[in-house]
Amino acid sequence: MSPKTPPGETREKIYEFMRDRLLDGNPPTVREVQARFGFKAVQSAQAHLEQLVAEGRLVKQLGEFKGRARGYALPRSSVDSAGPTAFAPLLGHIQAGGLEAAIEEREGMVPVQRAGRRSGSEKLFALRVRGESMTGAGILPDDIVIVRSQPSADAGDIVVALVGDEATVKTLRSRRGKVVLQPENDAFEPIVLDPQDCQILGKVIEVRRYLG
Repeated sequence: MSPKTPPGETREKIYEFMRDRLLDGNPPTVREVQARFGFKAVQSAQAHLEQLVAEGRLVKQLGEFKGRARGYALPRSSVDSAGPTAFAPLLGHIQAGGLEAAIEEREGMVPVQRAGRRSGSEKLFALRVRGESMTGAGILPDDIVIVRSQPSADAGDIVVALVGDEATVKTLRSRRGKVVLQPENDAFEPIVLDPQDCQILGKVIEVRRYLG
């Protein structure tokens, strides 16, 4: 940040940065704001954020997101003006308790634009990816996949399936009456199951990656 930049102009840029990150479901920490705009002290970034709260452009919000305090959020009017939005629960993992149990232990909520969705009533959830089994499909560790909840899918779809006591993200295939959960990485073996041993939780419809 240039020392000659007027405070109001700096604050506007901070607001735009906060707005974009919050709408993406990836709220920055105050220290990230400090680093992004070159403040020498974290208190300077904090002061700008508090002024945005005073102006009604941000609101204080308690709670945790990715294990850290969110601190700030957009007022409902700002979220609504960005377009019709649904909110999908962000799940760190899904175990044998199933989807509903995992939603109760969600990490946070991820905004999803409804534009282009086939139904405003469809049920969505988001899942943080673990491991490297889907790198060939462009899905990397710590990516977030947006999933449409559905009990079945077509061959070739990327799905979230519950196998044993854990969920996995794989490409759905079939072979001689068996369900094949195919990794997109040659270092991993496919998972071959009887249909009754595999529960499809949903189809992946979007992949998100946050940089920095």
